[in-house]
Amino acid sequence: MRRSLLVVAPLVLTAALGWSQGSVGQSEQRMIAEEARSGNPDAELLYGLSLLEGRYGIKPDSAQGMRWIRRAAEGGNPYAALKLGNAYAEGMGVSRDPARAVAWWKRAAQAGNVDAKFRLGEAYLDGRGVARDDAAAADWLKQAASEGSRHAQYLLGRMYHEGNAVVQDQTLARDWLSRAAAQGHTEATNLLAVVNSLIKATTLVSQASYEALLARAQKGDPHAQYELGLRYENGAAEVNRDPVKALEWLGKAADNGNLLAMHRLARIYARGELGVKKDPAKADYWRKRAAGAHTLASAE
Repeated sequence: MRRSLLVVAPLVLTAALGWSQGSVGQSEQRMIAEEARSGNPDAELLYGLSLLEGRYGIKPDSAQGMRWIRRAAEGGNPYAALKLGNAYAEGMGVSRDPARAVAWWKRAAQAGNVDAKFRLGEAYLDGRGVARDDAAAADWLKQAASEGSRHAQYLLGRMYHEGNAVVQDQTLARDWLSRAAAQGHTEATNLLAVVNSLIKATTLVSQASYEALLARAQKGDPHAQYELGLRYENGAAEVNRDPVKALEWLGKAADNGNLLAMHRLARIYARGELGVKKDPAKADYWRKRAAGAHTLASAE
């Protein structure tokens, strides 16, 4: 029977602090090994990490380290469950298995681990190791982002920017990207500059009358073309809904470099919206065009 965590917690904490400073001696290492063998999940995790990383004079043994981490995960340690999920995702010390990675991330996420919530949300978003589920992806990523994960904040901001798995919203995109950028996320900082420029440009044209907007669009203004495409798509602001004209203007805006139009076309062809058939090749084309445009915009 496993001993109570309250009995061994001080020893585990002392060892963890000592190991972080590289000052744990052989006697302390033996005690951690003994506690691990007694069935304490925290000690199992520490012992497994030491074997996995080959730290503090312990000979590296990734397979043995993963066995101890697995025991800790099975014993209910959320961080161990996260590490085990990561191992399955990367094929580190175990055979690569995306489905098992998701299963362990889910256990860790349900126990409150923020990094696991991010990894789980990302898996649902990409359909990696689990069926793609936009609602589940957004839910887990919002939880992780709200709890301070800069990676989740960046991904959520990008999702709102692109309208991927959520309704496109540049204001929310800017909010989440700003939070990630404040934590030093370089990609978030670069994308935030793009979003800010788009918000500034599209705010001006979105307030224009239909006649003024059409005149600007016909002269080749990509922001006006994009806004006009949206109006025809939704039947808003002085125009009747017209999917054909919506596609026409969105296409012109995208060809003229409008990032939002590129992302919108990618979604249209990926999901078969506006009366078009699903076309993965065209969706991929516009995603790649958008990715290239992002790179150029961020470098300017």
